[in-house]
Amino acid sequence: MLDKLEAIKERFEDVSQQLIQPDAMSDMKKYKSLNKEYKDLEKIVIEYKKYLNLISNIDNAKQVIATEKDEEFREMAKEELDELLPQLDEMEELIKNLLIPKDPNDSKDIIIEIRAGAGGDEASIFAGDLHRMYSRFAEKQGWKMELIDAQEGTSGGYKEIISSISGEDVYGKLKFESGVHRVQRVPATETQGRIHTSVASVVVLPEVEEFDIELSMNDIRKDLFCASGPGGQSVNTTYSAVRLTHIPSGIVAQCQDQKSQLKNFDKALKVLRSRVYEVELAKKLEEEGAQRKSMVGGNDRSDKIRTYNYPQGRVTDHRIGHTVYNLPSVMDGNIDDFVEQLRIAESAERLKEGVA
Repeated sequence: MLDKLEAIKERFEDVSQQLIQPDAMSDMKKYKSLNKEYKDLEKIVIEYKKYLNLISNIDNAKQVIATEKDEEFREMAKEELDELLPQLDEMEELIKNLLIPKDPNDSKDIIIEIRAGAGGDEASIFAGDLHRMYSRFAEKQGWKMELIDAQEGTSGGYKEIISSISGEDVYGKLKFESGVHRVQRVPATETQGRIHTSVASVVVLPEVEEFDIELSMNDIRKDLFCASGPGGQSVNTTYSAVRLTHIPSGIVAQCQDQKSQLKNFDKALKVLRSRVYEVELAKKLEEEGAQRKSMVGGNDRSDKIRTYNYPQGRVTDHRIGHTVYNLPSVMDGNIDDFVEQLRIAESAERLKEGVA
């Protein structure tokens, strides 16, 4: 492992030098790639330096125990060694996880799409609850969330709501949220107090750059229409809303959130690019036979991944069998526990497969 870490440190120093060269920004595609590599390697190098320092302290303590004649010094060294050795095990485990090859999309921003499923008005209300949950989580992470498109439900919430979230490691933290979320509770419209089950689907797409996938504007049909819903007096009188159709695949994306047609076009193009990228990536992995079906990240979108049970205040993630009894806190955006447990489960799977 030390040889591998030393090689990473050398590569980190090489990348650092390349980034400070006068002509580093002449090729923006290369610069962005180097900058991303720098940030990824830096995390490992910081822990590697701590690891070397820890090994040095352990060696010094062992040396004192072996050579020191003063019993008091020897006892102090033994106490120090007893504290340092468990830290070494923890540090080695941490570094092993850092050395697992990362999903190249983990550092990307995301497009998150939430749609009401079975359950009528209650499903739309639940979709709105999920949107608020992710909004609060994004806020606590210091991320920026922007609305792209929304269709409101007749009794509140949303039939569909699409947003972008930008920040550090957004896709890496939220990619496991894709799937069907189920709620069990008594709807506000229920007069006899019966518990209903409703569902909403969540899709998390990495927001891809132009150089990640090439889309020819000749393959895209642009339609303009009047926006509907909130947005001011001009919302229903100007053709500011944009719908883009990728003709070869039939994939459609639209945006009507902004009054500016140009801004709506840019947002819709981001969504279209991400949707086409996801389809193309899935095809590529299938052709290579490399699509990894795991209990965490490789399931079908139709799979029910989590249940929110209001009568019992319980939230259960079915993929990892993880249950908590703090539903109000979870719905207020405190989903860190699930995010962390899912990442740990994926790391454990990849270690088991011998990826590292």
